[in-house]
Amino acid sequence: GEDVKPFTPGKAKEIVMTLQQPAVFCNMVGDWPALHWNAKYLSAVLDGKTIQFRLGLKTVDLVPQFETRCSYVKATLEEFLAWSCGQPSCLSGPFSCYEYSKYWAYADYKYIARIFEDKPEIFQDVRWSDFGFPGRSGKESTLWIGSEGANTPCHLDSYGCNLVLQVQGRKRWHLFPPGDTSFLYPTRIPYEESSIFSKVNVANPDLKRFPEFRNTTAYVVTLSPGQVLLVPRHWWHYVESIDPITVSINSWIELDADHEARVEEAITRMLVCAIKSAENPNDGDLWLNPTEVEATSHEINLQYLNKAVSAYFKCQKASVSEQARPSSTGAEQRTSTSCKRRKMEVGCEPEGCRLLTHEFGFSTFKAEELQKIPFGPHLIQVLPQSQETSSMGTVAVEGDSRDLLCENEGGHFGKLHSTRKQLVISNDCEMPAHQMDSDGSPNASQIALSTNDLLDCLVNPHIISLVAQLLLERTRV
Repeated sequence: GEDVKPFTPGKAKEIVMTLQQPAVFCNMVGDWPALHWNAKYLSAVLDGKTIQFRLGLKTVDLVPQFETRCSYVKATLEEFLAWSCGQPSCLSGPFSCYEYSKYWAYADYKYIARIFEDKPEIFQDVRWSDFGFPGRSGKESTLWIGSEGANTPCHLDSYGCNLVLQVQGRKRWHLFPPGDTSFLYPTRIPYEESSIFSKVNVANPDLKRFPEFRNTTAYVVTLSPGQVLLVPRHWWHYVESIDPITVSINSWIELDADHEARVEEAITRMLVCAIKSAENPNDGDLWLNPTEVEATSHEINLQYLNKAVSAYFKCQKASVSEQARPSSTGAEQRTSTSCKRRKMEVGCEPEGCRLLTHEFGFSTFKAEELQKIPFGPHLIQVLPQSQETSSMGTVAVEGDSRDLLCENEGGHFGKLHSTRKQLVISNDCEMPAHQMDSDGSPNASQIALSTNDLLDCLVNPHIISLVAQLLLERTRV
């Protein structure tokens, strides 16, 4: 029948919870009312309610457009649509200072539960139960509305895996496996809980400053309406809107390995807040992402760390008990609570909680494991770009929800996130002769390390992972 989906909820959940490379589900959401959530429909539902938009320049720079470098306005969706269509009415509205030909706008990371708190019935339009997560709806999801060119800087999410439904327009995703982390020059400035950013602007690389970026393997796919993308745990992603208006809905799926990741995040938060808060506030360094309301105190961060460690061992203890019981499938042994940026709400559901030991550099399945995944017209494997197109070229293969558009796309790839910052002793910088001693070593009097330089080394994901292991070992003793 027409309503029969290609995967049962159980099978879809098994794929989501086990597949460790990106893939796109097709023909799974045809009956979801949320497919009608285009911007015009949402404008009518919100009925004049204002939401915050982030605005960035369409010009491509060597520097990533982090959220700290963007402008912000509060506007209605009606005003956003008028602006994007070039209507005269927007000349005096909130977008009046931003010419559409020069700027993009993004109402990103909007919790559906908050913006539709007075219309809870709309939550049921999103049915993640079809993917094996009963009870998960729009209430545990976020909404993204953007204009052409709107983008999210390249980053990875510390927690969970991600399911993304495309509703209106198309978005292009550039994904990189966890094993490419060191090639992407990770940084925690700007600081945002659970997000590790790349210094590289994947829309325009500066390979002289970031030569290791050449070693990355990009997986590029254009997501069309009706398709659902699976972004596995710790996969880097840069996302850009390529149509005039785009609407997406996503939900983060919690994994057992998140308990260890929360310990790492707690350590990172404590270090970043302590060190950056000690700086002179007049130096103009916008280190805190706008998504973070304020820099939390050392006492609060210490409480967060202790809660994270406690939750880790609670989950570990539960896993020992679980192993004594009859075994069940891996998908059934993982938790499924929405978890992105749960900040101080650290906890663990003991039942069915099995701690996994994912290494940060682990990326994809072995060949024999991939053979067990039912790839085909309803589950499209996102493939890496070919080596032949790894320079600046772009090749796109378009299709619809039944014929997925996977792309071999070339190197759009960046520089540093702050023009003020000079990494004069980094391996990828050429040092002028007058800054060198006679033996060829850096002249100590000319070296000007910043706080951010220290933090880039101190809170490097690999270092934090090691610190977390040492801390947990100390607690275990």
